[in-house]
Amino acid sequence: QRRVHGSKNPGQMLSKVLVRWCSTTKGLAVVSFNNPQMLNALDVAMGKEFQARVEELCLHPELRCVVLTGEKPAFSSGGDMQFLAERSAPHANVHNNATVMREFYSRFLSVRKLPVPVIAAINGHAVGAGMCVALACDIRIALASAKLGFTFSTLGLHPGMGATYYLPKAVGWERASRLLLTGEVINGAQARDMGLVSQVEETADAVLSEALKLGGVIAANPPCAIQTLVRTLRTAQDGEVDRALWREADAQSQCYATTELRSNVDRFLSKKDKKS
Repeated sequence: QRRVHGSKNPGQMLSKVLVRWCSTTKGLAVVSFNNPQMLNALDVAMGKEFQARVEELCLHPELRCVVLTGEKPAFSSGGDMQFLAERSAPHANVHNNATVMREFYSRFLSVRKLPVPVIAAINGHAVGAGMCVALACDIRIALASAKLGFTFSTLGLHPGMGATYYLPKAVGWERASRLLLTGEVINGAQARDMGLVSQVEETADAVLSEALKLGGVIAANPPCAIQTLVRTLRTAQDGEVDRALWREADAQSQCYATTELRSNVDRFLSKKDKKS
């Protein structure tokens, strides 16, 4: 694969989002979350960069399919805890938090604006907002042993990033309610059994390999048929999404003001400081 964006050269700022073009399949791009030290936690800087990469890809005339993954060992551990701490600080404004969160969602959910199919190659753990981004993709392939979950409620936070909108569409209301209300973490094999992902593999490398193979099959089809079909499928899915996202943003802003959330976030950051 040929790297297009992002640098690993000494002295240069490391890009949090990498874009590579597959060397064996014309029109197949691989987008990777690139902050492995933080398990690819989603923060504002990554969101801005992700949206910029998406906008650039949208303008590429040869784009046929995109594979979204994370630099190992994780796909994404979810929202950055320091970002959550700032939202839950005593001086934070509830109304402003709703606006901030809605904008935060939009940067990562810009993946829905790509005019071609997007395959999530879930090559490691995908939790919280990280799993929500995978959920926003058209097809998902996961590592069988990967931990997957929408763990917002265990932190004291209403789900966001489209979880309450897209999850019921993927697995039905009963299973979605159970996953969201309990914060239960499942593995890739369990996710396949409930229809959350369509395929599982035993190694992270195999996940990416199979995603590229599937992307190649899709990219080989006539582009007009594929791109118009993607638009049709998403139009059917996204009818009320904006309203749902504002509801999530507003609910999260209320949760940020609670002592339970502040305590849980502080506890997490305290543990992290002790480990470092």
